[in-house]
Amino acid sequence: MPVPQFHSREELESFQLERLRELCTGLQGNAFWAPRIGSAAPSSLAEFRKSIPLLEKGMLAADQEAHPPFGSNLSHPLSRYVRAHQTSSTSGATPLRWLDTEEDWSAMVDLWVEVLRAGGIGSEDRVFCAFSFGPFIGFWLAFEAAQRMGALAVSGGAMDSRQRLASMADSGTTVLCCTPTYALHLAEVAREHGISLPDLRAIVVAGEPGGSLSSVRARLEDSWNAEVLDHHGMTETGPVTYQLTGIPGRLHVMEGSFLPELVDPESGDHVPLEPGATGELVLTTLQRSGSPVVRYRTGDLVRAGGFGKAPRPYLKLEGGILARADQMVLVRGVNVYPGAMDDLLRRFDGLAEYRVEVDRTRAMVDLRLFIEPQPGVSASELAEGIGRSLRDGWSLRVPVETVEPGTLPRFELKARRWVETGG
Repeated sequence: MPVPQFHSREELESFQLERLRELCTGLQGNAFWAPRIGSAAPSSLAEFRKSIPLLEKGMLAADQEAHPPFGSNLSHPLSRYVRAHQTSSTSGATPLRWLDTEEDWSAMVDLWVEVLRAGGIGSEDRVFCAFSFGPFIGFWLAFEAAQRMGALAVSGGAMDSRQRLASMADSGTTVLCCTPTYALHLAEVAREHGISLPDLRAIVVAGEPGGSLSSVRARLEDSWNAEVLDHHGMTETGPVTYQLTGIPGRLHVMEGSFLPELVDPESGDHVPLEPGATGELVLTTLQRSGSPVVRYRTGDLVRAGGFGKAPRPYLKLEGGILARADQMVLVRGVNVYPGAMDDLLRRFDGLAEYRVEVDRTRAMVDLRLFIEPQPGVSASELAEGIGRSLRDGWSLRVPVETVEPGTLPRFELKARRWVETGG
């Protein structure tokens, strides 16, 4: 199904309202949503925002616990569903299970085709997905999207990093799909073993905010000599945004398939989509109706950057995903976000990997940073430089300890670098 095009914001918003009305009507048989949305379809987008309450992830988790294994957010009999995936559960919570009909899955593949095409990727490319192909939705959609657009799709499942590098070289890979962390790790493995990196045109990253962080993007592009293309999505929504080739640090919400909103992360109050406005991204799925989310609080903090031009007059997110609302740590009056820490640390070329321990055993939260230098890099000089940057940039004195090369874990999916050490 081709992704719809629009001549103006007014035409887009009219389309969104029509799809919302269809969605609300179709959810009368959905046991989770019927009592939440009522029987009346909204007459305007403003009425929709006022009449339907925000949805939080904990509500979905509670529903699946009460109605195992898939919950009651099902618009069809189970026989209609053909795909089952689950969230990555990086926070340690029980993963959410998610089902898709054939129609919903196909619509999400079309969205991933948009992600690839926005990055200048086409049928002549060879797309390697460095991903385990487990139950996490990950790059399953990217793999099928590459096939749908006529590119050669190469699976990197059940391989270690050296095998993946060899497979990429053998297949003539031109596009790599993985997390920013894993792309850095692949480059590190290649250096350690004297392996020449494949000649890529682009690296499509997701799962972490690094693709829109200038220092992480610079490290990746310097290592691979390839353009880094960011995008983001969730198991509960599917792919949501894309980045245009040549325009880093800006994501476009695919509004033909989603209704985006901003809310204040503390109060939940509506925040107008004006340029510069910052808030928590709230999404309603307009196409994925088999297990939809309506006014879903994603936990992603974003900054509105105006709207694109026709035929894609979509909301722009400046800086990509700025942070996760639930991952902020207050340290002696300073708000510390993992993404901001990653951006700061990746400015140091001698850093291979790091780990942050969060100690909550005392009245005031403390951080402890462990760094792993690249081989041949002075550990003491690296630690001193990082400590100075934390003091100068954030007015924080964080103990910085060094570990031997190869000590800290590497990650294929979302990195788990922040560890709680106290209650």
